[in-house]
Amino acid sequence: MARVKIDMPAAFAFSTSIPVRITDVNYGGHLGNDAIVSILHESRMQYLRSLGCSELEFFGTGLIMSDLAIVYKGEGFYGDTLTVEVTAGELSSVGFDLFYRLSTTRDGKILVIAEAKTGMVCFDYQARKVARLPEPFKQQTSNTTA
Repeated sequence: MARVKIDMPAAFAFSTSIPVRITDVNYGGHLGNDAIVSILHESRMQYLRSLGCSELEFFGTGLIMSDLAIVYKGEGFYGDTLTVEVTAGELSSVGFDLFYRLSTTRDGKILVIAEAKTGMVCFDYQARKVARLPEPFKQQTSNTTA
């Protein structure tokens, strides 16, 4: 069976801490996959806010997620505080990928819980069509990924 593989970047431009809530835990007693998607969304919003943007106001255009891949590496539990690292890469004329690494520290060891990637496409919500990647984002990203 083919497995999803994500080529993770060596460095991340942004990091945030997100606690695992009791509502994030599934019947298996660990962090559920639906909760991980929500945590990715929250960390993406915090990353964009650090750039002075949002998904609806992204340097003069909007953003829409075109795809999502998650590779699970370990279990997260209620009471864990996740460190979520985020960075942009693989820029194209109309979008880019965001890479995420979710980890926690338990018993003095850093444990990776999941790695993920979302494809983000620039989108003009008024015209309902794909838009060009804004030049200010390209410039800002080249300063953090070089």
